[in-house]
This record gives sequence, structure tokens and C-alpha cells, in this order.
Amino acid sequence: MISDEVILSEAIRLVQDGVCVTFPVNGRSMLPFIVGGRDSVILEKPRELKVGDIVLAKADTGHFVIHRIESMDEKSLTLMGDGNLAGREHCSRSDVFAQVTWVVLPSGKRRSLGTFRFRLAAKIWYILLPLRRYLLWIYRKVK
Repeated sequence: MISDEVILSEAIRLVQDGVCVTFPVNGRSMLPFIVGGRDSVILEKPRELKVGDIVLAKADTGHFVIHRIESMDEKSLTLMGDGNLAGREHCSRSDVFAQVTWVVLPSGKRRSLGTFRFRLAAKIWYILLPLRRYLLWIYRKVK
């Protein structure tokens, strides 16, 4: 059996070569926009990054994460998963290996992360951070 680390390193190599890679996600850190164990994401070579983009990066803890850029400066980024209540990760710009551009649902339907509607929903979700604990609880009970 091939380890997750080997698969991830191959995906990163392909993205760096300019290939779009569809990658399954696990975990709940990007709820409600990306559902781990159900959805996949399409990874592309990072373009001009901005706050609100979702990236695959190696956090300063040494773990790879697919999280949203919360803030950034010339050298570093602060990342936070949409399903996280407080936890943030930090990384340098050079530790960003891919940008997530699409979410692929189990039906095969793709949702673009770059649309005005999706970016607006993500901004509203960020503003609701103080209420996120309760909203995620409701989401998990309904789903």
C-alpha cells in the first residue's frame, strides 16, 4: 500500500510541472465548503495568491494542510480551516505548493472556488467566526 505522504509528494510534483491534480480530502477542517471523505479538490500551480484563497501548504508544524489564507505579508501566510474554531497555521510563501481552484462533488459536479458567490459566502462565513461553533454543530446534526 502506498503511503499518503508518497501520494501527496507525487501530486505536488505534478502540480509543479503544470498538471492539474484531483485530490481527495479527509478531515473536517474545511466544513462546510469542503467535506472530507466525500469531496475532492482540484489542485493547480499557485497563481497570484490573495486572502481568501484555499491552498495546499506545509505548515510550520510540518503537516500539510488544505486551508484558506486568512492573512499574508511579503514572506508569510496565516492559514485557517473553515471548520476550525480558533486554530491557525503559519507558513512561508515558499511552503505553498498548490492552489485549490475547484471542489469536486461525489456526483462529479465541480464547484468553482473563484466565483463571486463562493468568495462572498466564504467572507460571510469568516465574519461569523464567533458563531461558528454553533453553526457547525447545527450543520453536523442536519447532515
